[in-house]
Amino acid sequence: MRLAHIADPHLGIRQYHRQTSGGINQREADVARAFRTAIDGVIAATPDVVVVAGDLFHSVRPTNAAIVFAFRQFQRLREALPQAPIVIIAGNHDTPRSVETGTILRLFEELGIEVAAEEARRLVYAPLDLSISAVPHQALVGTERTALRPEGTEKYQVLVLHGEIEGMFPERSAADYGGALISLNEFGPDDWTYVALGHYHVQHRVAGHAWYAGALEYVSPNLWGELIEEEQHGSPGKGWLLADLDTGRVTPQPVPRARDILDLEPVRAEGLSATAVDRLIAERVAAVPGGIAEKIVRLRVYDVPRHVARELNHASIRGYKAEALHFHLDIRRPEIQRTVGVGAPSRRQTLPELVSSYLSTRPLPAELDRKEFVRLGRELMDAVERDLAGG
Repeated sequence: MRLAHIADPHLGIRQYHRQTSGGINQREADVARAFRTAIDGVIAATPDVVVVAGDLFHSVRPTNAAIVFAFRQFQRLREALPQAPIVIIAGNHDTPRSVETGTILRLFEELGIEVAAEEARRLVYAPLDLSISAVPHQALVGTERTALRPEGTEKYQVLVLHGEIEGMFPERSAADYGGALISLNEFGPDDWTYVALGHYHVQHRVAGHAWYAGALEYVSPNLWGELIEEEQHGSPGKGWLLADLDTGRVTPQPVPRARDILDLEPVRAEGLSATAVDRLIAERVAAVPGGIAEKIVRLRVYDVPRHVARELNHASIRGYKAEALHFHLDIRRPEIQRTVGVGAPSRRQTLPELVSSYLSTRPLPAELDRKEFVRLGRELMDAVERDLAGG
């Protein structure tokens, strides 16, 4: 018995401003190509069952183009594997804030695909001696969590859920905010034949028979942190998983990335003139094999006073931005030290830190997520700081 585990396609996501010749956001096209490649691979592997562990779409209301594309891909999959159960659960991106809003995922039921959008569902496939507990995001944010333990006498017991394993990802860099927290003890990874997880975008085994398939492309808020965590986990990159439920063997199935995502060696600019900093930036860019054209690039430049940042060669910087798909010049001002009373020097908080501190304590309506509120405020302040530093 073989199971194909896909997670976090995030179809319809739009990043940066570059468009294809057909007028589609370039990153949206990259993500669509990754999903098509994954479906091609699943069809070629001919598994007995296919599960999609949430966040099929990047938003609750995806574009018509994204919906039509997804429908055609699942239609291909259903025609190629007419007997295989296909199960989709809703992730946090697929879940409306209001139950009255409804979900587009129901559309795929027209293809004979099982969808768990709001409530957990236990699906039994007697000819395969298989049961699947499909637990969407909404079923994890309620007060009572069900279907997290095996039931019945079926030989193969599979759990599909979308959430963040509590305590395992303190940096939260490769997972979106808004995921439901869940502990290993709640579902018992050793008690299931296989646990197909979604939400965290780096492919790896969590514990027991529980695996994150990871995303099919780089779609998390922090691409650079995602690269670091892939290295830490020894992840081969993006793709989906093919699990043999009899032997327990799980084999990564790679999906090549559409383009390079580069985090260049940082520049240390303390005490340097604008001309010297320009030269170091140019050296970093020139050292990229094959150049930066159509790539996603970040270059951090530390200890740049505001007056030096204003004097940088912004024409060259605009040239880098025009050449790359996305060129993020992350200019960071020096940390400021001040003396408090007669004691030792202590670090003064930056404006973004002061804003974060204020947002962390101010009263909020009960329905607002404080962590998300603080994160958005910090992101806005960081963006303002970078704009000011860039002149």
